[in-house]
Amino acid sequence: MYVETASLPGDPERPNEDWAATAVPASGLGGVLVVLDGVTPPSVDVGCVHPVPWYTARLGGALTELSASRRDLTLAEVLAEAIRRTADSHSGSCDLSHIRTPQATVVLARWDAEAVEHLVLSDSVLLLESPEGEVLAVRDDRLDLVPPEVLRSHEATDRLRNAEGGFFTAAADPAVAARAVTGVTPRPAVRAVAALTDGAARWVELFGEGDWAECLGVLRKEGARGLLERVRALELRDAEAGGVRRWKLHDDATAVYAEL
Repeated sequence: MYVETASLPGDPERPNEDWAATAVPASGLGGVLVVLDGVTPPSVDVGCVHPVPWYTARLGGALTELSASRRDLTLAEVLAEAIRRTADSHSGSCDLSHIRTPQATVVLARWDAEAVEHLVLSDSVLLLESPEGEVLAVRDDRLDLVPPEVLRSHEATDRLRNAEGGFFTAAADPAVAARAVTGVTPRPAVRAVAALTDGAARWVELFGEGDWAECLGVLRKEGARGLLERVRALELRDAEAGGVRRWKLHDDATAVYAEL
């Protein structure tokens, strides 16, 4: 197995709120991939004394440990337990019922000799490549269905956050794990997997430089860092041309590529 990871902050003056890890189980069979994108709150009023990187590190650590050690649990059950553990670690000091309590998007993949399991919650992306080079993008598109005029209002967005008819992220309620996009693919049908936070997925989703298969090709040829550097160059070029297609010039960007 070959794995490469790269992550760049959106702003060098602010902590990177993405989180990523990979693991090879002690049995020597298979592996685990975990990628989180912390949700930046619009204000300091989140009911929690902890910053988003604190949350993503604890949730990510729990997801990695449980995914690798508890093969008896489905990935949805792993996510539910990791959210529960993380919530328990700060429920005594924070108001976890606050709509903007620290939260994150989630991508999980776990594989062994028989199967590749996956889970995606919110707007990060998982890519599965077949031995023939076909690429399946596993996405949770519920956030895409929210009208842009709603997303321009923090209050309107909050009304749809972790709510029926809206979109879901990993926050403090373990029940959200049931909302994730999950699936299982036979291991021989997958030769590589990749996970991208939305800051890295801009190469396809915002700038349209290629499709998902071409994106995975960049990862294979230029590495995870190469893809992120391409995204940064596109962002700067677009800004110089007067582009106004985003909330912010740069976003935290993370890419993980694994050849199985």
